[in-house]
Amino acid sequence: MGGRRPLARLLTRIENGDPSVRPLLPELFTAGHGAHVVGITGPPGSGKSTLVNSLITEWRRRGKRVGILAVDPSSPYTRGAILGDRIRMMEHAADRDVFMRSMASRGELGGIAATTWIAAAALDAAGYDPVLIETVGAGQSEVEVARVAETTVVVEAPEMGDEVQAIKAGLLEVADIIAVNKGDRPGADRAARQLRAMLSTAGGRVERKPPPVMVTTAVTADGVAALADAIEAHRSVAREPLEAKERAANQVRRALAELAGRRAADDPSWDETLRAVADRELDPLTAAECLLG
Repeated sequence: MGGRRPLARLLTRIENGDPSVRPLLPELFTAGHGAHVVGITGPPGSGKSTLVNSLITEWRRRGKRVGILAVDPSSPYTRGAILGDRIRMMEHAADRDVFMRSMASRGELGGIAATTWIAAAALDAAGYDPVLIETVGAGQSEVEVARVAETTVVVEAPEMGDEVQAIKAGLLEVADIIAVNKGDRPGADRAARQLRAMLSTAGGRVERKPPPVMVTTAVTADGVAALADAIEAHRSVAREPLEAKERAANQVRRALAELAGRRAADDPSWDETLRAVADRELDPLTAAECLLG
């Protein structure tokens, strides 16, 4: 990739949707080293950024080069990323083997920028492994990050209360590992036991084992080494043929949807078709078929 500055410039072009990036995609993917892409998601206040910071420290201790994409909400004024996540990780700023980048979500549902998977491929091609993607933890972020990441870590805080039932479906579908963070707070072990019991008795995708539930205290690094071990152990599971094929299918479906959406919006009849749907002269499915030709 030619160094950190060229990589930073490439990521800016990727984030901005620069058309010149498109011809580079085949080269990015073939130049990749097979980095382990890890998603870190969960609700605000669960300590995701602090946990990511501790994971970086642990992986650097193990000699790994770490890439981090912190997907932030877009600023309503500048459309740029809010850099709070990077501020928390500034202790690693001088480390040449750690590359941090905040990317604006551009208002995308789930907090995952449409270009994040391309940015992850660029970090892989630059030799970073693992590549961490931390999301804003808004709405359907757990589902969105799982479409990009090989291993998805859902971070929860002990003070979940009645949220357990509300998060159950999402956890079962996308969590490969659950980290109950802030383990030094009262109720952390109880929350972990409650989650384990819930996951062992609930339904979900029958081919998946219940995800392990781990207790961490990011500020003191308690449990972080064990979490890093669990993430590494899941790498081989994520690369089993069925898992890899399902992830590839999700990525291709999303690429198809984005490509179709862009082409439809460029169609000269776009505005008239939208008016027809709004006036109930045309149903949305027929409208889509017309736009896609």
